[in-house]
Amino acid sequence: MTMEEIVHGESKNVEFKETLPDKSEKYMKTIIAFANTQGGQLIVGVNDVTREVTGVDMDSVFKIMDRITNAVSDSCTPQIVPDITFQTIEGKTIVVVYVAPGANRPYYMKSRGKEGGTYIRVAGTSRQADADKIKELELEGARISWDELICVGYEVKENAIKKLCRDMNRYRNEMQQRKGNAEKLQQVTRAQLLNWNVIKKTEDGYLASNAFALLTGKHFYYSRTQCAVFAGTDRGEFIDKKEYDGPLYGQIEEAYAFVLRNIRRSAKVEGLIRREGHELPPDAIREMIINAHCHRNFLDNSCVQVALYDDRLEVTSPGGLCYGLTLEEAISGRSKQRNRIVAEVFNQMGLIEAWGTGLRNIRKAAKEYSLPEPQFIEMTGTFRVNLFRSLSPMEDRQKIGKTSAKNLKSIGETSVKARKSIGVELNATQKSIIDLLSENVQMSGTELAERIGISKRNIETNIKKLKEKGILVRHGSARAGYWEICI
Repeated sequence: MTMEEIVHGESKNVEFKETLPDKSEKYMKTIIAFANTQGGQLIVGVNDVTREVTGVDMDSVFKIMDRITNAVSDSCTPQIVPDITFQTIEGKTIVVVYVAPGANRPYYMKSRGKEGGTYIRVAGTSRQADADKIKELELEGARISWDELICVGYEVKENAIKKLCRDMNRYRNEMQQRKGNAEKLQQVTRAQLLNWNVIKKTEDGYLASNAFALLTGKHFYYSRTQCAVFAGTDRGEFIDKKEYDGPLYGQIEEAYAFVLRNIRRSAKVEGLIRREGHELPPDAIREMIINAHCHRNFLDNSCVQVALYDDRLEVTSPGGLCYGLTLEEAISGRSKQRNRIVAEVFNQMGLIEAWGTGLRNIRKAAKEYSLPEPQFIEMTGTFRVNLFRSLSPMEDRQKIGKTSAKNLKSIGETSVKARKSIGVELNATQKSIIDLLSENVQMSGTELAERIGISKRNIETNIKKLKEKGILVRHGSARAGYWEICI
């Protein structure tokens, strides 16, 4: 402990006591709270209001240390073994009680029992844990993640298994294409789901884990993504809002597409080719939403929230950082999985490509876009990421989320000229597709077929060719996404 650290005052990891209280309960709550969260230091000999180092009587230092050791041993269960030392600051002696994050959670006061004597650290105070928090601590102590538990009453249907395998294979193939990797990946089958504990085999059939329920349906009402666009810089007037449920990976795609639809777009000309872009880095947007779902606390009945303001994109995830993990460690790349099965599935799908890189990737993407430093905020029971917008608010809010038809028409006309200039050969159907998508980037294959007067299969064949030529790029899901015209 240094004088500089003392000047900063109390925090979730530091608490001051000018003198050691006669009743051990007054400081035992803090020691238990440190063990149940991210660890911390109890400093005896510092005024908690003025931050003045008052010190303790040198003759009583060892008595104080023995009192604390005995009180912790007698009062707490499971056993907590603090590191108790003393040091001199500005000529005065202080006692430092360091408590490491505990592995055998929950820790509680024997006299009050687990329900009444379990404490956690919130900001600079020690608070009694509620039933949900105690349950989370129990899982942490048992080295079990919530998504591994059996989802009682959730039926494992054959079509749900097949759909999950099919979707995972689609994501894996798209990941390979993005990487330009020709190596063929092993197909995800029922066997892999069993190996990853997504489902569990019994004599009577299969049991669903909570992860399987999250990845195949809408069993948990709070497993949703709430998306909104607000006027201004606070939660006042709604401009647009949507709510998505169902499989987690589908929610991620829907929320991602929602943000892309509601941010400004830019374009730059490289030679004769017009390249469309966005004011915020898509990779960072996607990373923020994925992290919010992958690392959230599912014992908290809140929803993931994605909010777009004039000055920032804000993504809020229920639950703070995983136990024993500090914000500094998370930013530096240290990783802990709160939901191990969901994280493994996301990794296999290519949604997560490396452990512990999420926050760093967001910072890197913001820097590449010359945006302000992203903000990572750990609050009571939540974790929030702010990605700041560098451009001024739109003059006409009605255009937010709706690409101007006039501008799209202009892009379409520019595209025709560019095609002639660069010699891209398009057939009549492909030209009609480009022209119609220039009017409405969310037009479906069925609508295109009706407008052009040909079969949907013919439309799909020509769209595939346009994608191979790099002229069309799809963003988001089939239901909520849109097309980007890249010429």
